[in-house]
Amino acid sequence: MDRQVLKIHDHEDVGEIHIADEVIAIIAGLAATEVEGVKGMVGNLAGDIVELLGRKNLAKGVVVEVGEGCVSLTLAIVVTFGSQIIEVSKSVSEKVKNAVETMTGLTVEVVNINITGVDIEK
Repeated sequence: MDRQVLKIHDHEDVGEIHIADEVIAIIAGLAATEVEGVKGMVGNLAGDIVELLGRKNLAKGVVVEVGEGCVSLTLAIVVTFGSQIIEVSKSVSEKVKNAVETMTGLTVEVVNINITGVDIEK
C-alpha cells in the first residue's frame, strides 16, 4: 500500500507540516467507532492479517482520497441489530467529518458510508 502524504501547512519561518493519509484514516476510524450503533469496521485481507499478527489496525475499513487541501472518505461499518441505520450513518458522517476537520485543518468534501453487515448478538 503506497502511503500518500499531504502538505497541510507551509510557513517560511517554521517549515512544512505533512500528514499521511493513514493518519486521516485512523482519525476517521476512531471517530466512527465511538458512535452508538456501530459495532465495528470492516477491513480488507491485508488489514485482517495485520490484526492476526497482534497489531490493532485502527485504519480498518477506511479509504482516504486526498485532493488539494481536501479529503474524501469512505467507511465500511457493521451496525448493531436494532439500530436505525439512517440515523447511525448520519451520526458517523457528522462525527468523522468534525474529527478530521478539527484535527487536521483539512476540508472533508464527502463521507461515504457503506453498511457491510449487521451484528446480531446471541
